[in-house]
Amino acid sequence: MTSTQVAIIGGGPAGLLLARLLQLSGIDCMLLEKRSRAYVLSRIRAGLLEQGTVDLLKDVGCGERLQREAMFHHGCDFVYFGETLRVPLTDLTGKVVTIYGQTEVTRDLMDAHAGAGTPCHYETDVVRIDDVTGDRPRVVYVQDGREHTLSCDWVAGCDGYHGVARQSIPTDTLRTFERVYPFGWLGILADVPPCSHELIYANHRDGFALATMRSATRTRAYIQVPNDARLDDWSDDRFWDEYKRRLGPAAANVVTGPSIEKSIAPLRSFVAEPMRYGRLLLAGDAAHIVPPTGAKGLNLAVADVRRLGEALDSFYRTKSPALIDAYSDAALARVWKAVRFSWSLTRLMHLFPDMDGFDRAIQRSEFDYLKGSRAAQTALAENYVGLPYV
Repeated sequence: MTSTQVAIIGGGPAGLLLARLLQLSGIDCMLLEKRSRAYVLSRIRAGLLEQGTVDLLKDVGCGERLQREAMFHHGCDFVYFGETLRVPLTDLTGKVVTIYGQTEVTRDLMDAHAGAGTPCHYETDVVRIDDVTGDRPRVVYVQDGREHTLSCDWVAGCDGYHGVARQSIPTDTLRTFERVYPFGWLGILADVPPCSHELIYANHRDGFALATMRSATRTRAYIQVPNDARLDDWSDDRFWDEYKRRLGPAAANVVTGPSIEKSIAPLRSFVAEPMRYGRLLLAGDAAHIVPPTGAKGLNLAVADVRRLGEALDSFYRTKSPALIDAYSDAALARVWKAVRFSWSLTRLMHLFPDMDGFDRAIQRSEFDYLKGSRAAQTALAENYVGLPYV
């Protein structure tokens, strides 16, 4: 049996960032990730970072390449049936949002750990967590066909929705909340220049479209599709035709090209409470999922880890569990605000199959109010760039 102070399950950006924070605080930790390093880096995920996320990455020494290669946006466009509203994010909040792919964030964190010699174990399958309510929980994992046990003070569950961490909380303790949306996003990645220097969210009579990017030469584009849509039915040409039809005025600037990745992502909201049980602490997708409309998934995970890192640092410096005891309630307060924002933006910008004339009129009225009210635009902008940490 080996031992550490904090066992981190999950080697995505949440687990990697927490390990970096603990390492810089002098706290011993071990990270266990089920997949290979190459697999983790191959996953195509979000690309919009809040200011608080960028600031934290800089603080942990992972901001040099980001600062050099990222794109910084001062606003974004919302198009409703061809009518465009630009929300000036920086004018309204003093902040920017940053375009820098989650894959690049993951790579930067991995490189930092490699340089520091952090014990990060890939292709390591955690099968269970024992004695989570005791003083020394144990993480049982399989590596190279052999079972091992890791003894620790705390377990950080950063292993996503399907991971073992949340499943270790008894069902009579865990409460879950879920909303499954009746559509998904069909997205493609293509090495063509984006059609706009800022994001475009478009609501069309046939559904939603989003123009975003990963760089000045790489486009990420999405359209709304039914939940039963089949990827094989969507050729690149069909996708680009539909995307341009829905996008609005910027369609004239769309450059098309072969996709280098294509996928369909279902949309849903999910929250699990509490985020702490005994010596187990949940963070990121293990505790919550939001639809990508508000670009909050990765940023929420970073907010969890920021708070969790502070709590563990306080515990080992002062021997006080106060911040750990407060972790779940404090994290969930931010989570529910992000869930509300993502839900409201999804309702505003998508076509729901059960919408009637009344629903469309309400949606139109919401857009008109947003267009005519600086206060409404400020509220949207404050949520979009990221609420302050408290």
